[in-house]
Amino acid sequence: MTTSYDPTNALPPDDVLTAGLTDLPPLDWTDGPPEQPAPGRKLLLTRASDIEPEPVVWAWLDDGEGRVPAGALSVAAGREGTGKSSFGMWMAAHVTAGTLPGAFQGRPRAVFYVAVEDSWKQTIVPRLIGAGANLDLVYRVEAVEAEFGETTLSLPQDNSLMEQAIRDHDVALVVLDPLMSCIGKGIDTHRERDVRTALDPLARMADRTGCVLLGIAHFNKGSGTDPASLITGSGAFKNVPRAVFGFARDDDNECRVMTQAKNSLGRADLPSLSYNIVTAEVETKKGAAFVGRFVFTGESARTVDQILAAGQETDRGERDEAADWLRGYLMDKGGEAPAKDVKKAAAADDISERTLQRAMRKAGVKSERAGFGQGSVWRIEALTTPTESDAAPAVPPQSRQSRQGSDPGVNGATDGATGATDEPASQNVTGGEMLCTVCGGPLDPVHATTGDTTHPTC
Repeated sequence: MTTSYDPTNALPPDDVLTAGLTDLPPLDWTDGPPEQPAPGRKLLLTRASDIEPEPVVWAWLDDGEGRVPAGALSVAAGREGTGKSSFGMWMAAHVTAGTLPGAFQGRPRAVFYVAVEDSWKQTIVPRLIGAGANLDLVYRVEAVEAEFGETTLSLPQDNSLMEQAIRDHDVALVVLDPLMSCIGKGIDTHRERDVRTALDPLARMADRTGCVLLGIAHFNKGSGTDPASLITGSGAFKNVPRAVFGFARDDDNECRVMTQAKNSLGRADLPSLSYNIVTAEVETKKGAAFVGRFVFTGESARTVDQILAAGQETDRGERDEAADWLRGYLMDKGGEAPAKDVKKAAAADDISERTLQRAMRKAGVKSERAGFGQGSVWRIEALTTPTESDAAPAVPPQSRQSRQGSDPGVNGATDGATGATDEPASQNVTGGEMLCTVCGGPLDPVHATTGDTTHPTC
């Protein structure tokens, strides 16, 4: 008796295994024969028992907690002007000085910097100097073609060249600013599978060399609040990196905030950090250059998620309009008016009380008590050069090593500099000296004579 074989069964009967070929069910090649492996391609099998386990190596330890892993890809993302590129400068300065708390501390290491959007002479090098970087250990990275000469680095095409250069120069950090500009031609940056053809090999290269790959990315125009999900392009830009940082401006607290949105190899609940971009003067052979310097100021009570949820980065235009309205209203009233009258008039013009209060600083308006039981008065203050009390608060001694101020110029010790904010006041003039309307610092002669009212970095 011939035993029939039901192909729907999980396993065939034992006697089918020894039956003749004519007794086996026909092969179903409805969709064509199975795909054959590419010539020269094979599988590499390694027992897990043959792989020696190791702990995570942290390039940046903040108060003993790992934030940036060595040997992995990390991404710093935010909207324009939030300071994410300045964070890359901050890391480069610490790595080249050997002062970054973590695996690289105590031994200055080289940094590769890939920057295609800014001038190296006028922007990148002055900002590196302002951050305190050792310029002898920072390298501009460009690809060179025999036919076209210097061109933009293209990944993954240039991965092997990059990896060899990392080994040759003992590089600890590679900054890709922006990361999107380094993705090779023909890769659809909105398709995850396409982007992974560039990012996965990059991540493996970081693992083999042990260096940090830090990509700078922009937020898209979406209205979400998750920093990792707002990165422009496909989901691969948040899925492949082991660490993702979000950057935003906290206008209500007059600072900026960095939140660790992803930390696959460490704690996921690390506190957000506040920071400012202060003005630093850099001497060059052709005169002084004014640049922004990244300065951590402590832990933040708010996260980037909360700031985005509050809509602070989308209603700046409304705040500016409210500041103009408030100043005009008070000038019509002789420079001051009861707060309740101001709020009532603003409501009549469809200006919310929250927006009005946020506009006070930009309009140069302060609130003062009028007397017991009489409420408060809003008054236009005479604009003068910011004093030390008006500037960003000095950073008190803290336990966090990344904000202890051990090396001026490297970790962002303020040296009395005024903290730059994103809420400009009217232009100041003191003793004939033109002042920046954002940070209050003196404008260099070139910008003062051309009519500019702010530093380029502000």
